[in-house]
Formats: sequence, C-alpha cells, structure tokens
Amino acid sequence: MHGEAFKVLHRIKACRLIPIVRFLQVEQAEKIARALVAAKVDIVEFPLTSEYALAAIEKISDAFGDKMVVGAGTVLDGASARSSILAGARFIVSPATKTDVIGMCKRYSTVACPGALTPTETLLAWEAGADLVKIFPCQSVGGPSYIRSLKTPYPHIELVPVGGVTPENAAEFIAAGDLHRLHLPGFRPGRGRRNNFLPGLGVVYRGRHNKEGRAVHGRH
Repeated sequence: MHGEAFKVLHRIKACRLIPIVRFLQVEQAEKIARALVAAKVDIVEFPLTSEYALAAIEKISDAFGDKMVVGAGTVLDGASARSSILAGARFIVSPATKTDVIGMCKRYSTVACPGALTPTETLLAWEAGADLVKIFPCQSVGGPSYIRSLKTPYPHIELVPVGGVTPENAAEFIAAGDLHRLHLPGFRPGRGRRNNFLPGLGVVYRGRHNKEGRAVHGRH
C-alpha cells in the first residue's frame, strides 16, 4: 500500500465512523459535511446512486481539504472509480468485488473496499487487493454470528459488516471482533426530523483482537 492510501486507511480506523450521505442537492451534502466536521467526524461517503455525487465529492474535497476524507460508494466499475478519484474521492466502496475497480484504486493509491458475502467471495476480494472487505448484506445471513464465523478462518482480513446494524445492536457487532469502523448509511434529506437520520451501521474488524470497543449512538 502506498503512502496516501495508508494514511487514509489509518484515518478511517481512527475515526471509527463513516456516514453515508444521500442527498438531493449538493448544498445539502455540504451542510451535513460541516456538521460532521463540527462533531469531529472527518470521514464521509457519497454513494454514486445520488445524482450529484461527483459534484459533492469535488466540492467538499476542495472546501475542506485534509479536514475531511471524502469517499465514493456504490462504485460498480473501473470508469466510475476513476471519475470518483479524479473528483477527489480518497476511498472507494463497492457492493461487489470488481477487479477493475480494485485495479483503479491501486493505480491511484486509493483505499479499496469491495463487497463480498460468502467465505469464498471474502477471500477472493482480499487476495484481489482489497484494503477492507465490505460484508453485505450482513444482517441477512446472521449478523454478528456470521462475522464471528468468518473471522475464524480469516483473522487477518479486515471486514466491514454492512446492513442491518443499528445503535441498538452495535455492541453485539463490536463483541464479534475488533472494532475499526461503524458504517452509518443513514444521512439523507427528509420531510421530518426522523427522516434526516436513518440508523444503519456496519462494523469493521481487523485480524488482531483486543477487548476494547465502543457503541456509537446517532443523534437526530
């Protein structure tokens, strides 16, 4: 791993929280980013399913500089990965493992987090060059108990369980392994206060375990 990607990976692990921001206008994304920085959360992910995701990545990367590490989510091919990276994305998250996406990340020294679900897919993603492996949809296959099962043969693989994790069950996910990150895919504009934050956490584990872990509770 090159220097820049190593630094970004270190910051992801140190922050332990990555909000996924879905929005209708770039201005909304910018307001949320400012609130995150004020709350000392310096990581944010914009999924490419948002129409103006690339514009948001570029604007917030320029506006915040090194105060905020901006990433792109739901990246499905190498071309989209390249566009995201050139816009300013410093980590790339995918729902599946695509070697062209991982290859593009390596070319530009960008953290790669491809998706997997089965033990075979998990190992293939790691051996293809993943820096983190997103386990999705985690809750559909057993949640924390499934992560414990995966960690038995793969204690060296850094896992990112995503899907069905909430502030209420985050502690159980944390107990399944060594926490690196909580994944919050719940920031989105809505008509009411409750729609602005829809809890959904993913937890990152690494190979070496310790006994420390913290649950994160979202604020509305």
